[in-house]
Amino acid sequence: IRFFLLQNRQGKTRLSKWYVPPPTGGAGGASGSNSPLSPSNGGAQILPAGYPAGGGVGNQAEAEKARIEAEVHRLVTSRDKKYTNFIEYNNYKLIYRRYAGLFFTIAVDVQDNELSYLESIHLFVELLDSYFANVCELDIVFNFNKVYMILDEYMLAGEIEETSKREILDRVKFLEKLD
Repeated sequence: IRFFLLQNRQGKTRLSKWYVPPPTGGAGGASGSNSPLSPSNGGAQILPAGYPAGGGVGNQAEAEKARIEAEVHRLVTSRDKKYTNFIEYNNYKLIYRRYAGLFFTIAVDVQDNELSYLESIHLFVELLDSYFANVCELDIVFNFNKVYMILDEYMLAGEIEETSKREILDRVKFLEKLD
């Protein structure tokens, strides 16, 4: 999985998890092995001491993420319902599903199985629905840290870690007790 997006109909990104940094037109860009945006840290943007916080690769990568998110939203929302939920975009594939006014989008490699990722979107929605008891967009906005925690228990470093809904929810409840 390259990235996971949750956007509303208006184009606001409510959840954005990047497992592989976006390409940044430079020589090597953010895809170098020493980059703080490398997939080895799960997409977390941690800047080590001495790394330029303003300007440079970080802002370039953030601008590219925003551009990709806007383009993905445009592609997904303007697509007719009679077509499939799979779009080939750049050198990867977008798999999306709409629930009420929210679009859940996963970007994967072209050779990956679309139906398994369509099911993984559905399982994530079921997890949110079980945790929040009939989830809505406001639950996601005001409890974004819990949504990220559920996503992190479900997907780790761009790979599906656990598929048991009960196991994931039990682990999330256990982690909440530690807080």
